[in-house]
Amino acid sequence: MPREVPAEAQRRDRLLAALTLTAGVGLAVALPFALRAGAEFFLPVTAAFVIAIALVPLLEWFERRGLPSGLASLLCVTMFLTLANGALAAIVVPATEWVQLLPERIGRVRATLAPLLDIYAALERFIDDALGQFAAESSTGGARTVRVETPNSLVDLLATSAPHALVQLFFALLVIFFFLSGWTGMRRRTIVSRGSFSGALATARVIQQVVDATSTYLGTITFINVALGAAVAGVLYLLEMPTPLMWGGIVAVLNYVPYLGPIIAALLLALGGLMAFDDLWVALIPAAVFVGLHVVEANVVTPWTVGRRLTINPLMILLSLSFWGWVWGTTGALLAVPLLIIVRTVVAAAGKPDIAGFLFEEGVLTHIGEEDDDAPSAARPPRAG
Repeated sequence: MPREVPAEAQRRDRLLAALTLTAGVGLAVALPFALRAGAEFFLPVTAAFVIAIALVPLLEWFERRGLPSGLASLLCVTMFLTLANGALAAIVVPATEWVQLLPERIGRVRATLAPLLDIYAALERFIDDALGQFAAESSTGGARTVRVETPNSLVDLLATSAPHALVQLFFALLVIFFFLSGWTGMRRRTIVSRGSFSGALATARVIQQVVDATSTYLGTITFINVALGAAVAGVLYLLEMPTPLMWGGIVAVLNYVPYLGPIIAALLLALGGLMAFDDLWVALIPAAVFVGLHVVEANVVTPWTVGRRLTINPLMILLSLSFWGWVWGTTGALLAVPLLIIVRTVVAAAGKPDIAGFLFEEGVLTHIGEEDDDAPSAARPPRAG
């Protein structure tokens, strides 16, 4: 016979579960607005923690070779800062020149697109007739000239940046350094402070799973994105398109954002091709080459490299992109997948709440699978056949 739960205990469990569920819902509703309102603090801290977790394997590699934690952490931060600054200088500085040329090249873009625009000439006339009055009222009577001062170096770029952005960058670097320098001791204290051997073992396993999943994903995706950007830059160099290294860097950075990033990269390459080449079909080659390489990367290289261990539901990726993009903008979109991996790893180890069981079955937020397995066979439904 299945074990009967006293009515008083069941009511108490249901009350506690209801309070927990209510508090969880309130926290889930309030947390996004708190993160968005406190973005100046939460964004650099979260980004620093994600980067630091990804750098843990490199830190442990230095420590295994006898380097003290402080020196190993300094080397990790220095290597990351060097690579980040190199990528920033290769992308942002040339990009300002393209922005400055955009008003001057609009005429060339329109002339290059003339064959396609002729196809929609009838539709264009219809729109012009329907909106003629609105266009006449909203016309400013002259074209605006956009003037963007191009920085000559990365130092000029940082000097002209917003002060609070520089403060956030410095704060994030400090968080990364102190997180890495105290990582070994913090992990040891977390494991030793557990009350039982099984609890310490479970804590160590969760910590290692979070580090492995995050560092594996970011390391693998970074290698793939750099290779994809280098391939695009090589093709653009052969096409004699200006600043091919900048375009390769843009492709590599945007490819961190699933689904939306490649679309934006293709549109930017199409615009850049139209600004650089007079022939329409030649101008579309950069975008077409990227799309072809991205199809191979997304359907062959990444699944084969990352494997099934880090396979994530596409719906969860879209929801994470939408949520973190709304909370923290572009930086949030870049952090969406790593944060999803961290949260998924922790939740999988801690156990998922059983909301359906709370609403329709036992009235508690945890699913007790062990009791179902230990139940006598007479209490289970008979097998068919």
